[in-house]
Amino acid sequence: MEVKKIIFTVTNDLNYDQRMIRICTTMQEAGYDVLLVGRKKSNSKPIIKQAFRQRRLNLFFEKGKIFYLEYNLRLFFFLLFHRFNIVCGVDLDTIVPCLIISKLKSKPCIYDAHELFAETPEVERRKSIQKFWKKVEKYAVTRIKKGICVSDGLKKYFEVNYQKEFSVIRNFPVSEKEISVTAKNKNQIIYQGALNEGRGLEYLIEAMKNVQGKLILAGEGDLSEQLRKQVKDSLLENKIEFKGFIEPSELKALTNQSTIGINILEARSKNYYHSLANKFFDYTSAGIPNINMRFPEYEKMNHEFEVSVLIDDLKPETISTAINHLLNDSGFYQKLHQNCLRAREEWNWGKEKNKLIKIFESCA
Repeated sequence: MEVKKIIFTVTNDLNYDQRMIRICTTMQEAGYDVLLVGRKKSNSKPIIKQAFRQRRLNLFFEKGKIFYLEYNLRLFFFLLFHRFNIVCGVDLDTIVPCLIISKLKSKPCIYDAHELFAETPEVERRKSIQKFWKKVEKYAVTRIKKGICVSDGLKKYFEVNYQKEFSVIRNFPVSEKEISVTAKNKNQIIYQGALNEGRGLEYLIEAMKNVQGKLILAGEGDLSEQLRKQVKDSLLENKIEFKGFIEPSELKALTNQSTIGINILEARSKNYYHSLANKFFDYTSAGIPNINMRFPEYEKMNHEFEVSVLIDDLKPETISTAINHLLNDSGFYQKLHQNCLRAREEWNWGKEKNKLIKIFESCA
């Protein structure tokens, strides 16, 4: 019996995408031949070997409209000349060639929406660009075989706007049974993820002036240079360290050693308002209480297990107050820490992955 082939498509360079590593590994272990396609950047490190196959597309351009056009053209021809039984376009910026080729080959196309791409801050503020991506969204979502997304908020958005049913596959991490409390670096605060617009990072940096602790920023993004300058100008280099991109295994170790996790976002972004980020579950799995916005998805999860301090705005004094509450109130901190240990027994990939496998089985 021939092994069925699945191709997943992303626009990153593959090494740091923890959700896709989990998903692809799961489907490979479920008996499929899995290929994850991304792109090679000028600063890409050698590809990290995984249980599934990987391929990076070489591009001339790395950002802007020309990048998206080139990537989609190259992906179109790549898919045209490669066999698959199912193709899964991850996010809006890869879905069009997946959908077109799937129709040409009479194969099912699944859309995995990690976010509301047309509602991200960098797209939303440019109305002509947003209008274009909205058209892409409507074209794609109404034609795909099945859709999956990361939160109930995104599911409702797609179902209300396009009458298309989506399944929620949350960003639960692989279960961590043992977390060493003694290994934690006292008063170490971690933010993992992109250093992009709308993440509240400029306010977090300002808040660190009133916090006795060290902030680790693990990631890079559009604001990398601006944030580094802010730290230098604010004389906070002894309190804030930029780690840049680090491999998932190193990121997990760094998170496990930390005291508090940070995930703060601007409410004006509909994408962020309905988000349910990887980092929220990564912090919880590491046993570290975290600070999140009082958005619907985080309120819902915190009602199930109180693992977070939820804040209502991004004022530096609000952020510093929340951090200091966790650092200085040991009883409150330990309560949330114990809740994290209980929550990770439920919020883990071992339980969530079966939903994913069933979705692909229904298309195979």
